[in-house]
Amino acid sequence: MSSDASPEAARLGAVRHQLAVLARQPSARVTEFSKTRPTQWRPYEITNPSSGLPFTDGGAWELIADRLDAGHPLVEMDLKKPAGKKGYVMLIDICDGKAPVYVKLQLGCGRVIARSFHRSIKAGRDENGSNE
Repeated sequence: MSSDASPEAARLGAVRHQLAVLARQPSARVTEFSKTRPTQWRPYEITNPSSGLPFTDGGAWELIADRLDAGHPLVEMDLKKPAGKKGYVMLIDICDGKAPVYVKLQLGCGRVIARSFHRSIKAGRDENGSNE
């Protein structure tokens, strides 16, 4: 990282690296839904253009990690559930002529928590129109 990078950019770069490392470790991935941490993890509803088959869980995580490593835009946001926690959003165009894939992740105690993986309805928002 260059010396002229802002502290915020450096911090987000460190978060990006941590997310990518954890996304590549199956034992560090969390996709379970809970009332306190709602999750819309639906990779199987999206066709992977490289295979023509639906994304698998592993394929979704691979896409996420690859895009993080490649420097894909990552936006930090405040989560509503759980309140006070940060989420990290990417809108990934998989070049299939459809809406981008909305990905939202959360960091937690040596784990990467998948909050969303589905088609985006509105840029920067999930399919319910919220930025939760």
